[in-house]
Amino acid sequence: MQYWLDLFTGTTWDEFRKAGANVSGFRDRMRRTVAKIQTGDVLLCYMTGVMRWVGALEVVGPSDDKRDIWTVAAFPQRLAVKPLIMLDPENGVPMSELEGKVEFYQSADDRPGYRGFVRRSPYPFRRPGDAELIMRLLRQAQSNPVSRPVDPIKLARKPLLKAETKRGKKTVHALVSIPEADEDQSEAMTATDEVAGTGPTAHTEIQHRLLRLGAEMGFEVWVARNDRGKACNGDTLGNLSGMVDELPTQFNEATNRTIELIDVLWLKGNSIVAAFEVECTTAIYSGLLRMSDLLALQPNLNINLYIVAPGERKTKVEQEILRPTFMLREKPLADICGFLPIDELMEKIDGATKLGLIPSLKADFLEQIAEYFVDRE
Repeated sequence: MQYWLDLFTGTTWDEFRKAGANVSGFRDRMRRTVAKIQTGDVLLCYMTGVMRWVGALEVVGPSDDKRDIWTVAAFPQRLAVKPLIMLDPENGVPMSELEGKVEFYQSADDRPGYRGFVRRSPYPFRRPGDAELIMRLLRQAQSNPVSRPVDPIKLARKPLLKAETKRGKKTVHALVSIPEADEDQSEAMTATDEVAGTGPTAHTEIQHRLLRLGAEMGFEVWVARNDRGKACNGDTLGNLSGMVDELPTQFNEATNRTIELIDVLWLKGNSIVAAFEVECTTAIYSGLLRMSDLLALQPNLNINLYIVAPGERKTKVEQEILRPTFMLREKPLADICGFLPIDELMEKIDGATKLGLIPSLKADFLEQIAEYFVDRE
């Protein structure tokens, strides 16, 4: 008997259960792997996004079930299954309980990809002991359920979103993925943490300054969805003055999913005036990718984009933004996205604050500070 990984999202797990929990499906490109799965093998169900193990299914055999079970895709390579364990996401086994106990998660360095183990399914467990540990934990969770809250947005996430773009006069349709922020790399901090004596990170401090600056200049502001609970100087970022609860409605879902993870936005009505990615210590590449994704989804969008980072990271920003994937765009990212050195930016803000000039500033004052790594003429 072999154990296999079976990946679900909150949505596909819910649809699987509503359809009777007797058919598990996979993408057509996995047909050769599916053909290797034998009657009696066990599929261990992992829910991405919320990172919980939620079930175990015994394989009964191939299935010719042609029902429309899942909304996101057909998953035509299907197996008839018998549930051994099925848990609600709130009662699932957190991946964190496996750290140091399984091959694919030996330490924090293996997050968030877990050595590539949870990137596709079905996928065989290389060590039977790893799967047996998960089975034991699933049985314990079934016998003695513990409720742990889950993020409803992550629970409802879709692995692929519909998007379209223009190529000349032709409209091109595609399915795209919008990666979640790496929560294991997050420097999240709550107001309670701050009271306990843990100060805000440099990343959070810069977000706080940019959000307050934008609000004082008369803009509405937005902080990345996964950062709304962070705190700085007694303020919870999501509760700051000028903070909006919803993004402009003229964009499609794929665009909004991208925008909502950008560190800071300044908004005026339904328009985005400026977008900031703060890269104090994290990988600069991820912020640039979000900017690039946004422009790919909305090629006619005309907004100011900025990478905010310490001056000593300038060379790294330049190296990353001049990569071919960014430079060979129709509009090179380096021509659109400026670099704002933190020290110089803070000096400018502090000077304007002392002189009482903040309310009269326009967003284009940032262009006096921003550096670009191409000849914009």
